[in-house]
Amino acid sequence: MGRHTEAVCKLCRREGEKLFLKGDKCSSAKCPLEKRSYAPGQHGKSPKRISEYGVRLREKQKARRTYGLSEKQFTNYFKKASKKSGITGDRLLELLERRLDNVAYRFGFAPSRSSARELVSHGHLKVNGRKVNIPSYHVNVEDVISPNREKSMKKMKENVEKMGEKSLPEWLSLDSEKVEGKVLRLPVKEDISSTLQMQMIVEHYSR
Repeated sequence: MGRHTEAVCKLCRREGEKLFLKGDKCSSAKCPLEKRSYAPGQHGKSPKRISEYGVRLREKQKARRTYGLSEKQFTNYFKKASKKSGITGDRLLELLERRLDNVAYRFGFAPSRSSARELVSHGHLKVNGRKVNIPSYHVNVEDVISPNREKSMKKMKENVEKMGEKSLPEWLSLDSEKVEGKVLRLPVKEDISSTLQMQMIVEHYSR
């Protein structure tokens, strides 16, 4: 699948819950899901009976769309996770969370993961003092993420201030004055506030 060019709010409606793909709009009354909580399309309002396969497929699609990945990218992450020791679903979630674009989003540097991906790919961030423009770059313990350009620091600081009371995952720390974030440890399942059922995704690929 190539880059999604249609309204991303349709993806939230398709999954039946907010995936927070549009930043502040998702938390406002303007969110399309608040007005039309049914699936998009001509038959969106019609009740459908979903098979067990369909339930697991939807869970995989929800995870893939939440992190903004193509089918091939997501499948590759699953293959990597399945080769690691431990619970495959937990390892998969860890790999997804460690992406630099996701970490930038968690810090509040950008209002959405798509905005964070643009921030990274345009060279606005550096890791341990070196510019990194690869959104899929995996952060490690003790890594320090900060703005690479002075002109982008102001906007990032505004975004951090907007985040305000939003809780920062315990595996990350943030100096809001310096607009500098640090990875304290690798993420675990308990750190991540998510409705994703990773076991269903594992079952989908293991069928």
